[in-house]
Formats: sequence, structure tokens, C-alpha cells
Amino acid sequence: MAYSGTTSPIAVLLALEIGRNRAGILLAMGKRSGLVRLADVAELAGVSMKTVSNVVNNYPHISPQVQARVQEAIDQLGYRPNVTARRLVTGRTGMVALAIPSVDQPYFSEIARQVGQEARRHGIRVLIEETLDSIEAERAVLKDREEGLVDGIIFHPIHMDTLEIARLKPNAPVVLLGESAMPLTTDHVMIQNVDAAREGVELLLSQGRRRIVFLGTVHGDLSGATDFRLQGYQEALLAAGVPLEPELVLSTDGFAMENALDSITAAVEAGLEFDGVMCRDDLFAVGALKGLAGSGLRVPGDVAVLGWDDTAVARYSTPTLTSIAPNKAEIARVALELLRERMDGYAGVGRHRIVEHKIVTRESTL
Repeated sequence: MAYSGTTSPIAVLLALEIGRNRAGILLAMGKRSGLVRLADVAELAGVSMKTVSNVVNNYPHISPQVQARVQEAIDQLGYRPNVTARRLVTGRTGMVALAIPSVDQPYFSEIARQVGQEARRHGIRVLIEETLDSIEAERAVLKDREEGLVDGIIFHPIHMDTLEIARLKPNAPVVLLGESAMPLTTDHVMIQNVDAAREGVELLLSQGRRRIVFLGTVHGDLSGATDFRLQGYQEALLAAGVPLEPELVLSTDGFAMENALDSITAAVEAGLEFDGVMCRDDLFAVGALKGLAGSGLRVPGDVAVLGWDDTAVARYSTPTLTSIAPNKAEIARVALELLRERMDGYAGVGRHRIVEHKIVTRESTL
């Protein structure tokens, strides 16, 4: 059979097939080359490369219809933004670091989740780093470990003090969490620990408790949090006319539940009499619950127990724990807000933000 014109039927069929399977062909090409390009997404979605870039970078003025079309093309092709290219064009990687002492501690793991959720709302990814009780690891966070990888750092130091942090000049903006360091040059987010501790002791006093243990100080603890909480404990007792008794302040060898269990058990075995325990965190409170139960004391019948941080362990312990609850979602929101403002060019003095707290009452003090 003869055909007129210059286009063969094979070419026509091939063109139709390519049109129907453009996503599959682009994906196959991307797999062979190891990279699906921004241009590939733009061609499949029928938009400009600039529009794809705006969608990837969460530019607000994109119609829902266009955004959906671009996102469908991204999903079909498996497109992943090139971080290096993005940094060359925008000066940013789209990532921030969260440096915390340990993800094993319930408070820090819950803070990490809140920061991650908040960052996701802004199209930011979070790189989590554990400093693991090492001052050298903390210093590395602010020196060069994250250089070029992240646009900013949220950092909860334990060992580094105010002056050391103030002297360092990290290349990325920094927001601090916690109580150990508050340089005037750096943004900082915390709760009012002294007030929270005072309110916790006042709760126990209102229930008729008069011999209240503070559990506890930790050998080698440089975090600052314990000192503030101990200060609030003392202020509440003095305001109520209850004499301070040093033997009611218990010390431990570490931050684990086992350390608290050993400390409270030793106190009972030594004949120390008390009817309330304010703990520096929920892990210590769970250790106290186990130690008191093992010593034949009822909670809250014989001894009321107050935790701190309102983590998951407080909600699922037996009995459930009354706990001082910092607003962890608000800590994450404020920290990201301050960090993003720094990333956008704010260069003023450090801003110190106090986030609210409350006491969540459960079975251990009822």
C-alpha cells in the first residue's frame, strides 16, 4: 500500500504512544540517568519550570488546580528537588537541624516530633542530631558540622554556657531551647521553670502534704533546669511557712528511671518520712512510683507524686501521673517562627520567649 506525505504510519503510532505514556518514558529516562529534572515535571504538567519551582518551594500564590497538576506530575515521575541546585539558586537547602541531648528521653523525643510537624507545615525538613552528653558534640553543632547542610539550627545545649555560645559565630541562624544558656545575642525559647515548680509544690501543699521530697539533683548535671526547679520548690515551701529540710532533697547518679528508683528506695529504707514527691521529670516520677510500690507505700494514699514534662509515660503509668506540662507544640511553633525570621534576614538582638505551662492532674495526686 502506498502512503502520501512524508510521515510513515509507524511514526504516527509512535508519536501517539509517546503522548499517551509521557510519564512512563520520562520516569524511565530519569531512572537511567539517576535524575528526574525540573523540566521533565514542567513538561508533563504543562506548566513553566518557574511554576514547578514555586510549587516545590510552597510559593503561596499558586491556584489549587495548578498546584494539584504539578503535584501529580511530581508524584508520577518521583521527582526530588536537587538540594545543591536549590542552594545555588535560593541560598537555602530547605532543611534545619534540631540538636538535642538524646531521643531516648521522652521530653526530647516529643519536642522532636512537634518540631518536625511544625516544620512540615512550612515545607521545611528537619535533620535531628543527638549530642549525647558530649560538650564536643555540642560545640560541633555551632561550629562546622552542619555548615552547608542546613539553613538554621534549633539547639538544646546542656554543657555549653552562655558566654561560650555568645563567643561562637555559627554560619547558620540559631535558636536555643532549655535553661542552661541564654546569651543576649541569640534567640531563646523556654518555660518559666521557677514558677512552674512553685505551682507544683503549692498543689501538693493544698492537699495537706507537708514533708515533700524533691527528686532530685543529679551528679554532674549542668543543664540549669534542676536548679530552677529546686528554687521554685524552696520558694513555695518558705511562702507556706514550711521549714526547709536538706534531707528531703534527694540526689541521683544519673537521669534514668533506675536512678530515681534507687534514690527513693534508699530514702525509705533509711527511715526518711515524707508524704509528697516533686520530681524533676516524668522518668524520675515513674521510678519513684515503682520504688514506693516496692516499699509498700500507696500512691497517692501515703505519698503524692508529681512529675514534670507531661510526656506519654505520665499518661500510661500506674497510677497515671500528675505532671507539669510545658506547651511543647508552642515551643516548637515559636522556635520555628524565630528561626525563620532569622533566616529571612532579621539581625536584631536575641529575643527570649516564655511559653506557657500548666499542671495536668491525674491519679498520683488525687
